[in-house]
Amino acid sequence: MDEATGARGATVVVAPDEFGGTLSATQAAAAIVDGWRSARPNDTFDVLPQSDGGPGFVAVLEAAGVVSVRTARVAGPMGDPVTAEYGVAADGTAYLEAAQACGLAILGEAPSPETAASATTFGVGQLVQAALADRPPRIVVGLGGSATTDGGRGALDALGGPAAAAELLRDVDVVVASDVDNPLLGVDGAATVFSPQKGADAATAAVLEDGLTGWADDLAAIGRDVREESGAGAAGGLGAALLWVGGRRRPGADVVGDATDRRSRMAAADLVVTGEGRFDGQTVRGKVIAALAAEAGSVPIIVLAGQVRGDTRIEGIAEVWSVADHVGSASVAMTDAAPSLASLAARVAARWSAGES
Repeated sequence: MDEATGARGATVVVAPDEFGGTLSATQAAAAIVDGWRSARPNDTFDVLPQSDGGPGFVAVLEAAGVVSVRTARVAGPMGDPVTAEYGVAADGTAYLEAAQACGLAILGEAPSPETAASATTFGVGQLVQAALADRPPRIVVGLGGSATTDGGRGALDALGGPAAAAELLRDVDVVVASDVDNPLLGVDGAATVFSPQKGADAATAAVLEDGLTGWADDLAAIGRDVREESGAGAAGGLGAALLWVGGRRRPGADVVGDATDRRSRMAAADLVVTGEGRFDGQTVRGKVIAALAAEAGSVPIIVLAGQVRGDTRIEGIAEVWSVADHVGSASVAMTDAAPSLASLAARVAARWSAGES
């Protein structure tokens, strides 16, 4: 019982995703706890940063004690060498994060039509090769945040080409951990939907679509056609390459949820506080917040998002708050990200009581 307010201390699971470009999931969780605790010092926190397979995937698993981190020197999206991290779990499972090798965050320059056209997943294949040295029974590749739209051709080239890659991975359970279910081609495909986010203009997107079509035809001719499979368009079509070598897709948020025992930890809580950089129509398509809402049961969920756009109604979500609205602008929310998020958390905590939302 809090003697000052008369309210009992609550158990709060703090489980944000990253706030793209500003805060990692771990940093966002720390900011939320700091702000919330300032208003409700008697609450108990179960800090559980999350990921949907994109940037921060390995760091979240490391923070949860699921993996130990190793490093490999691989090619970045433009071919320059970068140091990439991957995780190894106690059972030998290797967790790889594609963005460590081909991510927008390590591009080294502003995305442009030129970078969108030439960015490669070659380093992802090198990362897979590094993980194979330990003979893992399973390789989980987190997809998201890539600078690439090469259909995973670079990754398979790094492994000796499609046939050689399939042979190398023949006895390995490959899991494609993706936050999107888009096919490879067409109006919902990798080039049309995602390449503009990577710097492509309309002409470049059309060239990339043609390249992906030819690549899909090549893969179909020597094995099977994966162009329509769920998740084939993830990470600029890297999903297609991994599916072609025998991978199976799982939502990245579910992979992390299972690894961190998320469902049972939420069930033991009075409240879940989560967040992401932008809460919008994409949130319901495999993102962390949607996964939490599906699992939380009667435990209320509060979302603290950098920005909120469009319909915020998701079954299981009690409240949605915008950091940008709280501090007055998206610019302030991004420039002063941690204090802004902490300030909003304090505001929300001050009006929340255990058992109410």
